[in-house]
Amino acid sequence: MLKTHKFATLAILVSLAINPAFAAEKSAAVVNGVVISQERVEMNVKGAIAQGQADTPELRKAIRDDLISREVMVQAAVKDGLDKSPAVIQQMELAKQTVLVNAFIQESIKKNPISETELQKAFETLKAKLGDKEYSARHILVKTEAEAKDIIAQLGKKAKFEQLAKKSMDTGSAENGGSLGWSVPKNFVEPFANALLNLKKGEYTKEPVQSQFGWHVIKLEDVRALKVPAYNELKPQLQQRLQQQEIQKIITDLRAAAKIE
Repeated sequence: MLKTHKFATLAILVSLAINPAFAAEKSAAVVNGVVISQERVEMNVKGAIAQGQADTPELRKAIRDDLISREVMVQAAVKDGLDKSPAVIQQMELAKQTVLVNAFIQESIKKNPISETELQKAFETLKAKLGDKEYSARHILVKTEAEAKDIIAQLGKKAKFEQLAKKSMDTGSAENGGSLGWSVPKNFVEPFANALLNLKKGEYTKEPVQSQFGWHVIKLEDVRALKVPAYNELKPQLQQRLQQQEIQKIITDLRAAAKIE
C-alpha cells in the first residue's frame, strides 16, 4: 500500500511538471505562469456581497478580470524595478501593517465576545443616562457676553427669537430660527444642559450662558416623554461600542507591557 501511495504521489507531481494546466485546474487564471487562485476570487466575491452586491456570474467575471488586470500591472511594476523603490517598500510595509492590525482586531473580538449580560447592562445604563424626557430647544450663539445681553434685551422688547437667531454663529441652527430639534440634555455641554433644565416651556434664559463655544441665549420650546428604542434595535450599536472599548483596553495593556523608547 505504501509503495502504491508513493507511486500515485509521484505520478501527480510528474503530471504537474509536464502539464501546467493540470496545476491550474483549481485556479481562476494563470498570468505569465503566476497563478491567481480561485480562493482569491472567492474572497473578493465575499467582500462584494458584504457591500450589497448579488453573487452573479457577471460579478465573478468582473472580479476575475480585475484580478488579471492587477496581476499584469504588478508584473510590469516589478519588471520596471518599482518594487525596490524605497517609497513603494514603505507603502507595502504600511499595507502589511494595516492587514495585520485588522486581523488582530478581528481575532481579539472572537476571543473576547461581548456577552448578553454585558449588552443588557449597557442598555440599562444608557436608558438611565438618557432620562425619560427630551427637549425641543432654540439657541442663539454669539462671541461676547455683551452681545448675548443685547439679544436678551431685544427679546424683552418682544423681538422674535427666530429673527434674532439669524445672526447666530451656529450657522446650522441659524437657518432654522435657532432650532436644535428634539434632543436629550446629555447631548449638550454641561452649562447649556443645566440652563435648559431650569427653563419652563416657552421661557428663554434671562442671563447669558457661557460654554466653550461662546455665549448662548436659550429658549425651551417644548418637552415630551422620551421613547427609547427597544433593546433589539440598539443591540448592534451597543455591541460595536463595547467591542471598541474592549479593543482599546487590549491596546492599552499591550502598550503598558511594551518597551517604548
